[in-house]
Amino acid sequence: MKPHCVIVGAGHAAAQLCASLRQAKWEGPITLIGDEPQLPYHRPPLSKTQLDPTSDAELQFLRPAEFYAKNDITTLTGCRVDAIDRDEKKVTLGDRRIPYDKLVLCLGSVNRRPPIQGIDHSKVHVLQKAEHAELLREAAGKGSRAVIIGGGFIGLEVAASLRKQGLEVTVLELAPRVLSRVTSPEVSAFFEKLHAEHGVKLLTGVQVTEILEMGDALVVRASDGQEFIADFAVLGAGAAANSGLAEAAGLEVENGILVDEFNTTSDPDIHAVGDCCNQNRPRYGKRLRLESVQNAVDQAKTVALALTGNPKAHDELPWFWSDQYDVKLQIAGVSTDYDQVVVRGKPEPGSSFSAWYFKGTKLLAVDAVNDAIAYAVGTKLLKLGLDPSVADVSDPDLEPKQLLAKTKEIHHA
Repeated sequence: MKPHCVIVGAGHAAAQLCASLRQAKWEGPITLIGDEPQLPYHRPPLSKTQLDPTSDAELQFLRPAEFYAKNDITTLTGCRVDAIDRDEKKVTLGDRRIPYDKLVLCLGSVNRRPPIQGIDHSKVHVLQKAEHAELLREAAGKGSRAVIIGGGFIGLEVAASLRKQGLEVTVLELAPRVLSRVTSPEVSAFFEKLHAEHGVKLLTGVQVTEILEMGDALVVRASDGQEFIADFAVLGAGAAANSGLAEAAGLEVENGILVDEFNTTSDPDIHAVGDCCNQNRPRYGKRLRLESVQNAVDQAKTVALALTGNPKAHDELPWFWSDQYDVKLQIAGVSTDYDQVVVRGKPEPGSSFSAWYFKGTKLLAVDAVNDAIAYAVGTKLLKLGLDPSVADVSDPDLEPKQLLAKTKEIHHA
């Protein structure tokens, strides 16, 4: 019999893996197991158009149902894998056991839940799945005041979506600035101004300790005694790897499921892809667990090649994006450990600008705000491994395309 590939999880990585396996001539059966009732769908709209009560709430499926049928892919939706038996090479779903030859874990991430009393109240929403978006959409349609706990991408995107609907929005961030884990103080300050200009009350350095019910509303209480009244709250305090299933099976786990350059776990017959895994990145000289659609899709392609006998080490340039109001933030690379940032343009609402991150003379990443050209040039330089000089990046008279040409010329001289 031809080998059977079982995929656990039904997000972007899983959908891409199904397609890539068939493209790479995997001839054996494929079984896709997801705990949501739907087939894999686009997740970025959950924090944007899916929250607008006036917009079309139809999910955008990554592949139509016909794709799975045509490619002989069995889909088990609404099913949860309880355990992995590595000795017998089977996964357990309730009283059902499914054998595998190769197992791929596309488990995604789980919401971080800070130690806040009352965090499990029914009016405290998270946003990770379609069902969460539907509940939050209903709350936004009925309420007028929202408190968002967390000023990361999800928190700020939800804030923008709710403000567009006219809701009164307060964002409470524990760190001294928003987006502190992913960007520079200059870019953080821009987004704080942006949200303030759109009427969001944004407070940093605030630790939420308790959420209480008061009549039909909630009281969100901070450690300094401040209280914020809301019709509902949204928890956006970050995400952790969904690695419990792997850990219970005895796979090596440390801030995600540890994988090699081919996304193979400590068990050669099990791979892990996307938000749930932690992979060494030669480009940055360290292990990273990345939460992005692009990373999940690229790693799925890596696994498909590995499983079909054409292994190619994964070392794609990470990239991310966020849409808030009429602003598009595009990030190429990872700025962790930077020691200098150069800002090109004016980081003011209504303007376009970019932030270039260096560690010594090495370019690590570029953030571009409404600046597609800077993003494209930064991406090109990073992919080519070319480091422009800090002086050239700092020169306002040197256009991005000129910067690219000059850097290429210097490196090829």
